[in-house]
Amino acid sequence: MFTGIVQTKALVTEIHDQGQFRRLTLSVAVAFLEKLSRGASIAINGVCLTVTDFDPAAGWVCFDVIAETLAKTNLGLITPQQQVNFERSLTFGSEIGGHIVSGHIQTTATLVELVKDNNNCFMRLAVAAEFMPYILSKGFIAVEGCSLTVGEVHADGFNLHLIPETLAITTLGQKQLNDKLNIELDQQTQTIIKTVERVMAQRFKQV
Repeated sequence: MFTGIVQTKALVTEIHDQGQFRRLTLSVAVAFLEKLSRGASIAINGVCLTVTDFDPAAGWVCFDVIAETLAKTNLGLITPQQQVNFERSLTFGSEIGGHIVSGHIQTTATLVELVKDNNNCFMRLAVAAEFMPYILSKGFIAVEGCSLTVGEVHADGFNLHLIPETLAITTLGQKQLNDKLNIELDQQTQTIIKTVERVMAQRFKQV
């Protein structure tokens, strides 16, 4: 589990593709690899990946990305020397500054509008209609692994209003029009809506 509070940005140093399989090697500050072990979970652009190899002294870590993950996320689109968002998994006693995030990406969104100045950043993201019932104004959503508050909601997507701190710590400040961003819906919202829909459907059947 994760909090959606991105800890740092990591640099993609190597990519090895073998058909529908990709091995990623990332360079990251040594401090973020302390007490790490093989098999540990780390969120990369919001995607929960398993550590397959690492060297804390040299500051690198490897992950294997399978076909299902490549199909559902933007990890198949990243290139060497690109930065990615990096978050270690939640530990007992950690502060939850965002919201509970699983690292299981449901879909990607397309950045269709971008307005930036010195203090503000406005993004409009387009999302497939099937996911829109679970995206509510002022609700939680994870975008590229970042726990964010949804702004205005539209029939085909939603808006984000980002502060300079978010842009500085994460890769969201580097995004450009038509980029694909990983989306994880708030699980609590999704569960409540699906439960209500199921109960209402059963009641209508009984009438």
